[in-house]
Amino acid sequence: MVRRPVAWIVAVVLFAEALGVAALNWFLGVVVDRQSMSLAGLDPDVMSVSSKVGGVVFGLYFALCGLVALLVALRGRRPAGLGRVLLTSAAVVHALLGAFVWGLVGWPAFLFMVLVLALVVLLLMTHDAPLEEPRDGPAEQGGTPVSPPAPTTP
Repeated sequence: MVRRPVAWIVAVVLFAEALGVAALNWFLGVVVDRQSMSLAGLDPDVMSVSSKVGGVVFGLYFALCGLVALLVALRGRRPAGLGRVLLTSAAVVHALLGAFVWGLVGWPAFLFMVLVLALVVLLLMTHDAPLEEPRDGPAEQGGTPVSPPAPTTP
């Protein structure tokens, strides 16, 4: 009941973040290229291209994580296998980014990273009730009680 709305929110946030990260790194690559900036003697063209490639790679990574969250929202089932690994790694990445942006950018960016981290962890940890209950089995496990067989007389 909680998983689908959270999955929709996580998917939208991760898609927006993918676009934002890719656009920011692309912009930084353009700035480095136009200013012919160099860091410790590195070639400005290499820095520009690496910034653009890094932005595209991280953008695709966040978009893939957003796709996993979108599939969870559409199917209504927990992520499994590679999808679960991707969402777990996205949670770790947001925790690390939150630690970095606290000092570099400020507390609003930190709060955003913590919010995304909390949403991804909530998506991973929520358990919806199964749609169908088992028909037979002990009553303690949620099934209908089974009466013992009637005694037979010879």
